[in-house]
Amino acid sequence: MLNKALIEDVLSAALTTGGDFSEVYVEDRFTNLMKLQSSRLEDSLSGRNFGVGIRIFKGLNSVYAFTNDFSRDGLLQAASAAAQAIQGTASNKNIVLPLEKQTVKPLHPIQLLPNSVDKTRKLAILRHANQVARNYHSSISQATIALSEEEQHVLIANSEGTYVEDTRVRSRFVVNAIASNEHDMQTGFYGPGRLQGFEYIEGLDVDYYAEEAARIAVTMLNADAAPSGKFPVIIDNEFGGVIFHEACGHGLEAAAVAKNNSVFANKVGEKVASDLVTYIDDGTITNEWGSINIDDEGEKARKNVLIENGILKGYLIDKFNARRMNEKSTGSGRRESYKFAPTSRMTNTYIAPGQSTPEEIIANTEYGIYAKYMGGGSVNPATGDYNFAVNEAYLVKNGKVDKPLRGATLIGNGAKTIQKVDMVANNLGHGAGMCGASSGSIPVNVGQPMLRVSEITVGGREAN
Repeated sequence: MLNKALIEDVLSAALTTGGDFSEVYVEDRFTNLMKLQSSRLEDSLSGRNFGVGIRIFKGLNSVYAFTNDFSRDGLLQAASAAAQAIQGTASNKNIVLPLEKQTVKPLHPIQLLPNSVDKTRKLAILRHANQVARNYHSSISQATIALSEEEQHVLIANSEGTYVEDTRVRSRFVVNAIASNEHDMQTGFYGPGRLQGFEYIEGLDVDYYAEEAARIAVTMLNADAAPSGKFPVIIDNEFGGVIFHEACGHGLEAAAVAKNNSVFANKVGEKVASDLVTYIDDGTITNEWGSINIDDEGEKARKNVLIENGILKGYLIDKFNARRMNEKSTGSGRRESYKFAPTSRMTNTYIAPGQSTPEEIIANTEYGIYAKYMGGGSVNPATGDYNFAVNEAYLVKNGKVDKPLRGATLIGNGAKTIQKVDMVANNLGHGAGMCGASSGSIPVNVGQPMLRVSEITVGGREAN
């Protein structure tokens, strides 16, 4: 990557017009994608991206620039150009502290780097998954199987003396199945991923994920239309956590809180959720999809308890918003690549397990909706209002899971929904996903045990 002397010169050049903090982010990323569709290998792509991001603070002003020119002249020119946006004069306070190399303790062991494995081994797994999915039922008309891998090397240095390097390796396996008949078509999706090498893919229960994606598609093909109205809603573990990630998690990020664009702003110490809700963001969970060793500002990963037994304890804070809030970073500064300035983002967010069992939650629900797998949706982070599709749902009657339903949409407000959680099970599960925001698209985990919300508005095609 870049040598220390050059980095120090770039950091100094960035401070020549009065900035009080400068940062260099160097990224070298290798990516692989293999996709099998209709039993044919549609894509087998590999790529490499290399670039440098330069960031400057002056008080509560921030400037960001990036370049692919990593020559000395190119980097100094980029730093000087960014500095021109800062009005002021350098002083003795605007200096670069000596860079001291920090050792990153690897929290997430990696055994097989993506590029060390022959593509034929990968293709064999994709073909097997394709066969399993297509053989699940005669109504499966198409299956798409994909494997995405990346190996990312980063170097982060700043004028406060931080100088640290890290390597992140991620692997994700995706199955999309389509079931169809003469009248309709439905899809099923499963996409597990880990902060791990190819050893994760080889150890994966491919049959389970392929069959599960196909089962969802077939089940929804034959499902009845969901009713509309206000119901108790049981949200299952794993991907069920996406609703709280979107409707609550983003509202706990400093990017929104520091500007008072969040319903959770200025409420630390207040009761904001049910006593049963403890909400955590933890980047240290071994090899989980959203885990990190360090964030993209060089801060160590940590476990941040955001809500504890319903009481708001804190926020996810990056370096810049820490200035706005007069707080410290929580190791939450993340970005998609060198093309983005970092901001406060989630890693692995989840609701902690409770004392009930899934069976007890269902048995204690006289009439309601069981959302087994959540889909995509939209949310207004300033208000917490959300609208989410349910990929697989069921009616619950007299304490038992009844017929499958399709077309269900959950409509509500995140801050109010977490206050209405009245049962939480003990079966915590995590689901891999991608989260988009101002600093790009990043890997995150959403997680929760099965839980019940006493009332959510359900949009469906049938009147209740």
